[in-house]
Amino acid sequence: MHIENADAFTWLEEAIGRSLRFDAVIIDFPDPSNFSIGKLYSTSFYEKLRRVLRPEAVISIQCTSPLAARKSFWCIEETLRATGYGTLPYHVYVPSFGEWGFILASPSPAFLSGVTTGPLPAGLRYLTDETHRAAFQFPPDMAQLPAGVNRLNNQVLVRHFEEEWGRYE
Repeated sequence: MHIENADAFTWLEEAIGRSLRFDAVIIDFPDPSNFSIGKLYSTSFYEKLRRVLRPEAVISIQCTSPLAARKSFWCIEETLRATGYGTLPYHVYVPSFGEWGFILASPSPAFLSGVTTGPLPAGLRYLTDETHRAAFQFPPDMAQLPAGVNRLNNQVLVRHFEEEWGRYE
């Protein structure tokens, strides 16, 4: 495993130039509260990311709360799909954050099949078959809705995020 802590756009350009390839990428960016961060959730970023992924790579992305920021969450998912990724959104309760959402994505959508139904490894402390299945089911107040695609020239995600989280200020 290798951890990078750098400007993601710049680092991706360098990785592309060095022909680096990855099997898995875990993305834990700050929430898209401004345009500088919003670009990291854009079609441009995900297209660059695809260039450093192996065909059967998997990405895990922190995507804000599908309960508190429903449009923001689904905008990220819609943006990934618009750039050709297969997606598998899920949510869990995180004690310090509340209901929180994530997306598994892959340039090979078929590679994600079986994730929601496959057997879990033995000896897990917290994850059960029941909680695993529930993570991929969204109740009506978190259900998918059209939210638009986040592009560098529209930054719709930042506007959604400001509107949704602004209610809590």
